[in-house]
Amino acid sequence: MSWLFGINKGPKGEGAGPPLPLPPAQPGAEGGGDRVLGDRPAPKDKWSNFDPTGLERAAKAARELEQSRYAKDALNLAQMQEQTLQLEQQSKLKMRLGAPSLLHTLVRVRSLCRAGAMQTQEGLSGSASPEVPRGGCCALQEYEAAVEQLRSEQIRAQAEERRKTLSEETRQHQARAQYQDKLARQRYEDQLKQQQLLNEENLRKQEESVQKQEAMRRATVEREMELRQKNEILRVEAEARARAKAERENADIIREQIHLKAAEHRQTVLESIRTAGTLFGEGFHAFLTDRKKVTATVVGLTLLAGGVYSAKNGTAAAARFIEARLWKPSLVRETSRITVLEALQHPFQVSRRLLSRPQDALEGVVLSPSLEARVRDIAIATRNTKKNRSLYRNVLMYGPPGTGKTLFAKKLAVHSGMDYAIMTGGDVAPMGREGVTAMHKLFDWANTSRRGLLLFVDEADAFLRKRATEKISEDLRATLNAFLYRTGQHSNKFMLVLASNQPEQFDWAINDRIDVMVHFDLPRLEERERLVRMYFDKYVLKPATEGKQRLKLAQFDYGRKCSEIARLTEGMSGREIAQLAVSWQATAYASEDGVLTEAMMDACVQDAVQQHQQKMCWLKSEGPGRGDEPSPS
Repeated sequence: MSWLFGINKGPKGEGAGPPLPLPPAQPGAEGGGDRVLGDRPAPKDKWSNFDPTGLERAAKAARELEQSRYAKDALNLAQMQEQTLQLEQQSKLKMRLGAPSLLHTLVRVRSLCRAGAMQTQEGLSGSASPEVPRGGCCALQEYEAAVEQLRSEQIRAQAEERRKTLSEETRQHQARAQYQDKLARQRYEDQLKQQQLLNEENLRKQEESVQKQEAMRRATVEREMELRQKNEILRVEAEARARAKAERENADIIREQIHLKAAEHRQTVLESIRTAGTLFGEGFHAFLTDRKKVTATVVGLTLLAGGVYSAKNGTAAAARFIEARLWKPSLVRETSRITVLEALQHPFQVSRRLLSRPQDALEGVVLSPSLEARVRDIAIATRNTKKNRSLYRNVLMYGPPGTGKTLFAKKLAVHSGMDYAIMTGGDVAPMGREGVTAMHKLFDWANTSRRGLLLFVDEADAFLRKRATEKISEDLRATLNAFLYRTGQHSNKFMLVLASNQPEQFDWAINDRIDVMVHFDLPRLEERERLVRMYFDKYVLKPATEGKQRLKLAQFDYGRKCSEIARLTEGMSGREIAQLAVSWQATAYASEDGVLTEAMMDACVQDAVQQHQQKMCWLKSEGPGRGDEPSPS
């Protein structure tokens, strides 16, 4: 409402703006407003600069306001503006922090209060507006609010000081606790050191005790050795006295023998020296007079020096070459050829194999009379071929599995004094591109055998199939071609023996390289009875009569039982009969008393017969090509 009194008058037509802020009070000058308004004398003509137009406008506005129906609303609006202004001032005071800003606010409030009082006394005694006293009240309220703010700041400062005091006390407590913990740790370390010293003292005492005991034991041993030495000295002295006595008694005879031996030895040495000197002198004289011998000696020494020099550079290559020829190829599953590693691991077995004599080719092999005569001829021919260093023949053995093909091949090699190596056809296909290299390494290794090598290829039809009709990979085809190349001609280094259950699947080139074909058929009744008796003796009778084994045999007619079992096992191969004998042994070991009875043998036979029939059913269900196995005649 200051525009009513002509204060802060602006240009005509403009609305009333906010009141201008008072100038800030100087710091440290409390009551400055009193000195400005009270101490300084007022001007002599204080109404000389007064503008009456403001009062006229105020009177006119008051009349219009009284006549207006919105007078009450205008008064309420003015009150609301004043309250809003007070709230803004209070918020500003709250946002200002620090003692200097609070003092500055107090000075401003007091200045406003004094200015309002002076204006009220000087110019507006009769027609003052009701808003001026309310402005003074607002200033007082601001003053009180500032005082309250100052008090709150003091309380906050005291609280901050109290918080700092508590924080310092907490820090002091923590430091004291840390110091006490440090002292406790030092005490614990001192205790540990004392305990360690005590343990060391105990250990030292124990060591001293052990040393004393060791010294006593050593003294005892020394005393015992001393007594033993004395006894030995006495014994030696007695023997020496006896020997001296005998020598004194036989001194003449001994002296005469010594003279004779010395004379003979002297004569022999003189003759030897004379003869050696004569021979050496004549030889050296002949050597010097013969220029050819001198030249040959010089050349020999030169070659020797060159050989020593070249040996340094060729040792590594020679070692690699020898190593490649000594180790077993990857395709060989089993061999009787002795390798360096095997000789180092099993020296006694290798020595026994080297000193063993050739055995009968058909020892432990049960065949029909006609087949036995034929394979015996093959064994004799192979042995004579090795003796005469002639060319070996390639053999094909075909027939049902378990009829003794692999066993006969091993026996044939041992009988002929040859080494044998066994490989399977199923190992060739998984090698892929490396199959050709492995095949060449195999035949190179076979050609290095001094005794001759019998190379037995089991399940040969696995990779020697027909190239025209069978679908085989290029790698397997290349491996087959390498095999055909290495077996195109007969060799005096190795003998090739093929075994197959399906020889009709061989490539025609393989059939062309076969010299002898032997059919191994299933054993007939006589052969089965021989097989049963042989395996019964091997797996039952010998373990029951030799050694300290648990196997025992009940009392029954063994010969009759073997004949009966041979009749029941019609159609079974030799391997199946051997498995039957092993099952008898296992059944006896599994029994409570370890006794093999006739009933237990019959149960094993029935089980084996049922298993054989089931295998035959599976074989027939695969097709006529595989089911047409030769039946026993």
